[in-house]
Amino acid sequence: MARSRSAMRGQAPGASARPVTGGVSGPAAEAVLDGRWLLLGKDGRLTAYARAEGGLLRWTETRPGGPGWQGPDFFAAPGITDISVAQGENGYVHFLGRRVRGKQPGAPAEIVHAIQYQSGRPLTEWASVGSPYKDAERAGLIGPPVGAVSASGTVYVFIRNAGGGVTMRRESERGGWLPWTDIRGNKAQDGLAVTALRSGRLELLTPGEGPAMHWCQTQGDGEVERRPNIHIAPAADSAVVLETGPDRATFYWTDLATGTVQAHRPGGWVIPMGGSPAPGRLAAVRSMIDGYDCTVLAHRDLDGSVMLAASGTENEQAGVWWSPTGETSPHQPVLAHDGLGRLVLAVLDERGDLRVARQGPGPGLVMEPAGTV
Repeated sequence: MARSRSAMRGQAPGASARPVTGGVSGPAAEAVLDGRWLLLGKDGRLTAYARAEGGLLRWTETRPGGPGWQGPDFFAAPGITDISVAQGENGYVHFLGRRVRGKQPGAPAEIVHAIQYQSGRPLTEWASVGSPYKDAERAGLIGPPVGAVSASGTVYVFIRNAGGGVTMRRESERGGWLPWTDIRGNKAQDGLAVTALRSGRLELLTPGEGPAMHWCQTQGDGEVERRPNIHIAPAADSAVVLETGPDRATFYWTDLATGTVQAHRPGGWVIPMGGSPAPGRLAAVRSMIDGYDCTVLAHRDLDGSVMLAASGTENEQAGVWWSPTGETSPHQPVLAHDGLGRLVLAVLDERGDLRVARQGPGPGLVMEPAGTV
């Protein structure tokens, strides 16, 4: 179902390098953020985020649907070694980072949080969410955070803890943070994958040395409860969770043993989907194609080529065909929809430049040539 046209290098029409309020010119992009790092604001403009030395970079569309962009703008994040991103239904973008307090080996770490309330506006100051440990040595062993925002706007943060289990913290109704909660697990690895369903429930998948571990809520903002292990083995940092039906999630990951993409819905079978992804998260989004509800996936191939595929949503067993997009990247790609409803693929190239391709007209999934922002 998916096909692509050859990529075209060069400046995107209407692209702008003018800084916007709240940001200053900064260093070159070095890596993408964890999570969906291309997000649609309430005003219909897309924003892309990337890591740079000492902080993060942000590009913002000048109008819904582009093609012009503003930025990149630099926002300092001193001492923060990992940043993930999550967005709530209100459009607020939440950044969760792991900050090391000190330069010596084994220095303690804490989780920090910042918010962007509107497209193109400044980020708040980084505020400490703390650590589940008072002991400095154990505090230095916590993993990178991942987060999700429930339908009520409540922010949740999950980390691999010092003992190899999973610990979470969530906002209170008054806007503060409730105490850290150990939700158990064992031999957990980094690369936790979480999403908030439209019902408000969270679904969390955690890779481990053995079977993957699964947690979920039975109702919005309810207790995060452990479910039976899922006998799959996701490669580190590859898994994503996508809502593919009413209050129903599908997990996608790169299988550790075969190196191919696989899919699973709780209660069903593991579905092979082919491909040969390089390390890094898969990208997944639902999209209407020719009037059909489809799931679109993207990943980097082993040679860095960015690959794209589409299948009927929850019909992966019918077959998936991976197509090259013409783009290459040392970082994981991302998929989103712009303010006009078109599918958008973004990558960060080897020079640290943001490149964007949009869905074109015609039957099937056709991506227009990408342009450099």
